[in-house]
Amino acid sequence: MSSNNPIPIVGIHSVRAALKHGGEDVLEVWLEDRRRDRCLAEIVELAHQVGVAVRQVARDGLDGGAEGVHHQGVLAWVRIPTARGETELGAILDGIQGPPLLLILDGVQDPHNLGACLRTADAAAVQALIAPKDKAVGLTPVACKVASGAAQTVPYVQVTNLARTMVGLKERGIWLIGMAGEARADLFETDLRGPLALALGGEGRGLRRLTRERCDLLVRLPMPGTVESLNVSVAAGVCLYEALRQRRHSNLE
Repeated sequence: MSSNNPIPIVGIHSVRAALKHGGEDVLEVWLEDRRRDRCLAEIVELAHQVGVAVRQVARDGLDGGAEGVHHQGVLAWVRIPTARGETELGAILDGIQGPPLLLILDGVQDPHNLGACLRTADAAAVQALIAPKDKAVGLTPVACKVASGAAQTVPYVQVTNLARTMVGLKERGIWLIGMAGEARADLFETDLRGPLALALGGEGRGLRRLTRERCDLLVRLPMPGTVESLNVSVAAGVCLYEALRQRRHSNLE
């Protein structure tokens, strides 16, 4: 296995997704040597299809590699993926069929939050996660581990000028909705079915001024309880799944 600082991703679903969508970044797959079942056999077949070596490993070895995370008998060692650039964002948008669903993170600096947002973005079929290069966390080992394979499947695009990139999205007909606690509009009363980019701010500060100004609409999450705000990864999950719910309901009509 290469010594290029690989990180482990664990679990049947995460390893399967990494082999299907980011096989070039997978260096080696470890399987528990005493397990024999259809799910692991499928992973072996996928690994062979993309030319990835498979090693039978004792459970203690898997436990150590997974660092205490429940691994379901399978672990993959992967390269840390490289962030995409602004030119690649254009190609990503050109290839989207149907209304885009994008996530913008403005100044998220905690790698755990970025990893959790990537994982939720993958689950909600987000086509790209966009963030500024400055004052924001990149694809660190911690972020990639928390993402559980989603760093390989969701394009993470870092841009030099987020406000300018947002203008470019608007020129493509993508509606920009920003989350702000003081906004009058309610997320659950907002139409999220069309071409959409949801923008959320970083820990503590929220959206920066220029980012707010580039949004077509600011909305809030209803907070009838005693807490005043949610963690950015939790808020992203609520927003993305409300968009997903509306889109699925619209398709059923």
